[in-house]
Amino acid sequence: MIEDFETIKRLPPYVFAEVNKIKMEARKRGDDIIDLGMGNPDSPTPGYIIEKLIEASKNPRNHRYSVSRGIYKLRLAIVNMYKKHYDVDLDPDSEAIVTMGIKEGLSHLMLATINKGDVAFVPNPTYPIHAYSVIIAGGDVRSIPLIQGEDFFANLMSALKQTWPKPKFIILSFPHNPTTITVEPDFFEKLVDFAKDNGIYIIHDNAYADLTFDGYKAPSFLQAKGALEVGVEFFSMSKSYSMAGFRVGYALGNRVLINALSRIKSYLDYGMFQPIQIASIIALNEETKHNAISEMVLHYKKRRDVLIESFKIAGWNIEKPKATMFVWGKIPERFLNAGIKSLEFSKLLLDKAKVAVSPGIGFGEYGDEYIRFALVENEMRIRQASKGVKHFINNEEYFHKIV
Repeated sequence: MIEDFETIKRLPPYVFAEVNKIKMEARKRGDDIIDLGMGNPDSPTPGYIIEKLIEASKNPRNHRYSVSRGIYKLRLAIVNMYKKHYDVDLDPDSEAIVTMGIKEGLSHLMLATINKGDVAFVPNPTYPIHAYSVIIAGGDVRSIPLIQGEDFFANLMSALKQTWPKPKFIILSFPHNPTTITVEPDFFEKLVDFAKDNGIYIIHDNAYADLTFDGYKAPSFLQAKGALEVGVEFFSMSKSYSMAGFRVGYALGNRVLINALSRIKSYLDYGMFQPIQIASIIALNEETKHNAISEMVLHYKKRRDVLIESFKIAGWNIEKPKATMFVWGKIPERFLNAGIKSLEFSKLLLDKAKVAVSPGIGFGEYGDEYIRFALVENEMRIRQASKGVKHFINNEEYFHKIV
């Protein structure tokens, strides 16, 4: 018997699965695929964090259930980090909660706060869970175009005038995944004013705050005057500390939203394995001593520079991002002029260049002229990828066959 699962029916097909299937088939054939698709950090977690994890794991007291909100010292460590980095004062008891990564925290926050038919504004393109968490919770999503050079607030105001009921949330992320767009502090000041004027909550995903280059420093949403009145910010250990598999995230800010997330989590989980939390405390408290973040930034900057430079030599000019672990590249014009968009182009890159990427359509229809590269292969492999790309995009025989 086929069940009628309404929530599952509302979720669109996962575009990335189609590319991943082709990638796995190619690898089974013995093809050497350079995988720049998923943003899955390949560098090891810094040694000082691992050492603490091992030490804490040997203590039987840490083998028991923890607490769903996260242990106090970990919440204290994250609010201390926010004070140090952003000069934001937060209460570790009422304005901070530990989550099992940002995806879990955001999804459960939406489950706790979205009523059926509630609307959330989400930029397009966007990281998929920003939209899907609302859908899973029974809400409706209105896409706001996020396009380099366009006035995001003009698009926001236009959408507000055309939407009823008015949105309960705006969910966004800067530095942005996938587009790598960055903002300055005045953006968040303006966003807070907009939220106050219209009775809207702001959810900001700050996953890439630390991965910034060329002198750019990413602001926190919580730095804006009045931010604590209207929203929360999520932060993650995954990228800054190469702790993706640990699944450590945080929500910080508005007490009403933090309390709602805390209440629903108390029914759903007992928190993460306590040694992971203890290792995360050390990661935050001793980061400066070990230069963990600065080394991670240098690591991704080298890869970014190699990709931009080698692809330019290959004949593909891509704008250099100021932040994140991604490069957002517009598909070469002659392919776009031939009607080839991101999914088909990604398949061609796999087949002809042996390079796996994420098609922009997977992040929303406004991303369909782009593909996203994740900087998760070393410099030598990225140069190898550029050679395959050069052979593909400049091969007239290939081009005339596909068009």
